[in-house]
Amino acid sequence: MKKILTKISIIAASALVFVGCEAIDPTDVVNPNLSEDALVGQPNSAQSWLNGIERQLAVAANNNLIIAEIASDNYVNTQTFFNQFMDGLTIDFQDDDVDDSQFHIARLREMALFGLNEIGPNDPNYSAETQAEYEFFAGLSHLWAAMYYRALPGEAGGAVLSRDAHLDAAINYFTTSNTTASNTSSMLGLARAYYMKGDATNAVTWADNAIAAEADFLRVIRFDPQNSRGNSNSNNYTVNSLQDALYDRGSFDDLQPLPKLDFLDPKFAVVSSVEDADVPLLKIEEAHLIKAEAANAAGNDPGALVALTDLFGVIANREVRSINDAAEDRTERNPATRPDSTDITVDGRAGLVLARKSGNVDIPVVSGTSYDVAMVTGLTGDDLLEAIYNIRQEVFIAEGMRSVDMGLTFVVSQNEQLLNENVSSGDTEADIPPFLAPISTEIDAIDYDATARTCTITHDITALIVANKGTDYVCPFH
Repeated sequence: MKKILTKISIIAASALVFVGCEAIDPTDVVNPNLSEDALVGQPNSAQSWLNGIERQLAVAANNNLIIAEIASDNYVNTQTFFNQFMDGLTIDFQDDDVDDSQFHIARLREMALFGLNEIGPNDPNYSAETQAEYEFFAGLSHLWAAMYYRALPGEAGGAVLSRDAHLDAAINYFTTSNTTASNTSSMLGLARAYYMKGDATNAVTWADNAIAAEADFLRVIRFDPQNSRGNSNSNNYTVNSLQDALYDRGSFDDLQPLPKLDFLDPKFAVVSSVEDADVPLLKIEEAHLIKAEAANAAGNDPGALVALTDLFGVIANREVRSINDAAEDRTERNPATRPDSTDITVDGRAGLVLARKSGNVDIPVVSGTSYDVAMVTGLTGDDLLEAIYNIRQEVFIAEGMRSVDMGLTFVVSQNEQLLNENVSSGDTEADIPPFLAPISTEIDAIDYDATARTCTITHDITALIVANKGTDYVCPFH
């Protein structure tokens, strides 16, 4: 359903003014007709502020998901409309996209804290459920900081916190949120945070709690294109930018998927003239994948198979949309350079490439996978771990997770360095995993033979992840 924000929520959410990325004063209102007193203490202001945080979630997602997907092997960027550096793992502290990424993560945090400290306590209609949402979003801001950054300030102008410190902060907020008002969002947030810390016991506990709470749980990021298109203020521009990259720009072919993922693209496509596609934020599939990986790491491959079987059951009930994608040429403006027909095999596997000019194509819009129970039955050890990470790649495509699984992180931006004396030069230097650095310009490379109807992916990134499972970069349970 299209989400239309109230006037007060848009104004309130737009009232945050940043100096650089972190020096923020949430009370410095830029609208001359609205003072802090006109918002704080007003009935129902807490809900209006929460609406504004939801809008900020959409903006933050737009500024993180595209660069995370480009940096991964999920997509190659073939045009100049989106970031031209991440494909080659050129992660630069002067990159505007990196600056925008952390800017909006910080903004999400500060809005959540302002809700907790000022808006909520002064609203006579403040509810436990709204408070829990504020606490959830504060936790989410720290979780995203940990997912996408090796280190990042944890408060305005404050010290640079490590990934573990951000995960600890996320865990604290999610725990408080779930105590304030039990909610599956915080349970899954806890499962992911503990997963990233390598704490299998707690990760599985919260994964199980989430499954018990809502076996088909899905929380999405919603966008507001009707009130945003043509709006020059980027802070209010809440169209689904990844949908633009994958579908709306049509034959520009901006982001081309790895051929083995072709059957999952475009995950986000037009819903209607006034509604963009939702983006999954948290979903129960992650709980099953955490359980599968934990079991495999513990040497319990039969337990991993049970978790994957449960996962396939969830995926089978997720929405699949029939999409007209005939404008997609899969050509990179260079005919016959990418597979575009069902008779093409990718690394020897058939059925992964769709024929888009032959009619509508059916695309999973929440989760999809090319795997089934038969394909994982009998797998053990690292072979099963590879299957789990291939399934993770498919399930989470276009959700900003694959780059995290690859061990990639961004850096503190130049603006933050100039304005925050706590930032050192080391915080602005990229830390590319050693097993990816030598092939940084070939992350998305393929060899396509249009005559033989075969495609070979140059580097099996999943195999590299598993081969390096003992490093600090990947596979947190190992």
